[in-house]
Amino acid sequence: MNKLISLLALFLIPGITFASSNGETLDLTNHGVGYAAIAIFVIAYLFVMTEEFTQLRKSKPVILAAGIIWAMIAIVYVNNGLNHAAEQAVRHNLLEYTELMLFLLVAMTYINAMEERRIFDALRSWLIRKGFGFRQLFWLTGTLAFFISPVADNLTTALLMCAVVMAVGGNNIRFISIACINIVVAANAGGAFSPFGDITTLMVWQKDMVDFWDFFALFIPSAINFLIPAVIMHFSVPDEKPTVSNEMINMRRGAKRIITLFLLTIITAVSFHNFLHLPPVIGMLTGLSYLQLFGYFLRKTHNKHPTAAASDPDKTHDMVGEVVSFDVFNKIARAEWDTLLFFYGVVLCVGGLGFLGYLSLASELMYNQWGATSANIAVGLLSAIVDNIPVMFAVLTMQPDMSTGQWLLVTLTAGVGGSLLSIGSAAGVALMGQACGKYTFFSHLKWTPVIALGYAASIATHMWINAGLF
Repeated sequence: MNKLISLLALFLIPGITFASSNGETLDLTNHGVGYAAIAIFVIAYLFVMTEEFTQLRKSKPVILAAGIIWAMIAIVYVNNGLNHAAEQAVRHNLLEYTELMLFLLVAMTYINAMEERRIFDALRSWLIRKGFGFRQLFWLTGTLAFFISPVADNLTTALLMCAVVMAVGGNNIRFISIACINIVVAANAGGAFSPFGDITTLMVWQKDMVDFWDFFALFIPSAINFLIPAVIMHFSVPDEKPTVSNEMINMRRGAKRIITLFLLTIITAVSFHNFLHLPPVIGMLTGLSYLQLFGYFLRKTHNKHPTAAASDPDKTHDMVGEVVSFDVFNKIARAEWDTLLFFYGVVLCVGGLGFLGYLSLASELMYNQWGATSANIAVGLLSAIVDNIPVMFAVLTMQPDMSTGQWLLVTLTAGVGGSLLSIGSAAGVALMGQACGKYTFFSHLKWTPVIALGYAASIATHMWINAGLF
């Protein structure tokens, strides 16, 4: 086995130079292992970008790529007498991922619990029953997406609003298409001014680059990002009224209390981080116990609830829900595990490229030669093509020396830059699947210049009203 490792190392690395005098790390940016790692990551990400066509879950290629990249790094380091350097580096990346994963897992569990208690279905049925016109629904779904995504996440919010649009739009492709574009832009913009609204804002907050309350300085720039395209698109929305549906869906028992517990969990996470200087994930996991205890209460009091004795079993199920189905571990099992494992692959892949030395080179080029403002605007444009998660993780790994205003700028651009293309954000990709054939890549591309106008205006607004933070 040792001979095999040695042969692989000789094949991959024709020559090695030390990046530091103490021999702790190796400069592999100009050697075979570095080039191979970049090629593997690019190939893996091509599979991620074509998930819609290949039906290959996005987590699979990046997890494989992460394993191969770190295996190549470890081979090199072991053969140069640095047996534990790669191990320490990958443990550091793994800790960062674990904090992110557990935080998201709690948030997803609460969202799944609220979905099972039919909170989102009740909101959807209320909107449909009101008999709003297409233009009113265009603004209502966009505004709700903007204000719900900071608390929930932009993906869940976009799917909820798209369900409303699909239900009332019927065969009106023109309305559905433009309303979906508006929802994607609004959800991404709303997620940019809250630590809980997007994965990228969460990463920036957990890394202590920006304080919790400082994120809300992005509220007005985010609103501008949503409003400018919406105002222009408004005139293309059909001025008609859809058929009104009388469907009524009631929330199940405990729904409002679960919303309260979720807000209490967010307060706990913020308090743990701001006042006790503990990682936010500790507060979120503490908040998970609130839901666990409440789930226990719902199960124990299920048969005592008045509707449980109703003669109509369907009515009982509608109002109370299944006893067993509210086991909180079922909500955890229904979390978006493909997304969580995708984050694992991304964090380790980007961490491996950083350990090889490529992120230092990128940081030198972007932040030292281009300047922070130009680099951060470019990050947003790049996130329209590549998912904003690896882009933001790369920036956080580089850790350029920037002011709070610049960290807020990159948070804004990474969050809203994905709106430029339908494939640029999880919300856009999900809606292409949900409104298949009605909201497409090219229907979104038609409005990209207008969305780009909002993108530029939001940056200018941030640099104007938050000038004191730069």
